[in-house]
Amino acid sequence: MKKKIFISFVLLILLTTITSQQKDIIHKFSLKIIKIENNFFVKEKEIKKSLASIYGKNLFFLNNIEIEKALMQISFIESFKLKKIYPNTLKIIIFEKQPIAILFDKKKKYYLSEKSDLIEFVYIKNYENLPLVIGNKEKFKDFYIDLKKTNFPLDQIKKFTFYESNRWDIETVNKKLIKLPTNNYLKSIENYLDLIRNQNLNKYKMFDFRIENQIIMK
Repeated sequence: MKKKIFISFVLLILLTTITSQQKDIIHKFSLKIIKIENNFFVKEKEIKKSLASIYGKNLFFLNNIEIEKALMQISFIESFKLKKIYPNTLKIIIFEKQPIAILFDKKKKYYLSEKSDLIEFVYIKNYENLPLVIGNKEKFKDFYIDLKKTNFPLDQIKKFTFYESNRWDIETVNKKLIKLPTNNYLKSIENYLDLIRNQNLNKYKMFDFRIENQIIMK
């Protein structure tokens, strides 16, 4: 309650005739400090640089849309929260996107989030072992959702490859290659998961489901 009364008092001063003393009060509430929290991969320097235009602006009247527009230019940022700390500090809590794969599309390289957002690629050691995706991000989005439905061990995938014939290959970290058909590939994935539970079949490195009602293993 006291805080609301204080803010109302300051606003009243700002909206009346400006005296030199009032100018001092206005200056007191100019943004001077930006604190960044919860960022792990986006550098604080990069965030503050994107917000250079808001320094010195009055904290009461700070335009959140302007802040959002600046921050969302950084592809690694999913969302954020703002907290004004009077008289002159803005705290920004950053929530970053979590890459699930590295996408190669039209000779360009990106991180790909679970929502299929493209993230500017920079080398990050934590993500160096992410699976590779060769193909279209929209196609991959649907395929990835389907894989999760089958409880496929996603952490065991090394590479996804999409072909113009509208089908996928999956390469696992233990060097197994799964060639999926164009249609009804979910059934093929389920069949593969059943097969590898059999220790006698674990010696095979290729599982080809492209021909309907057939499985070729090599």
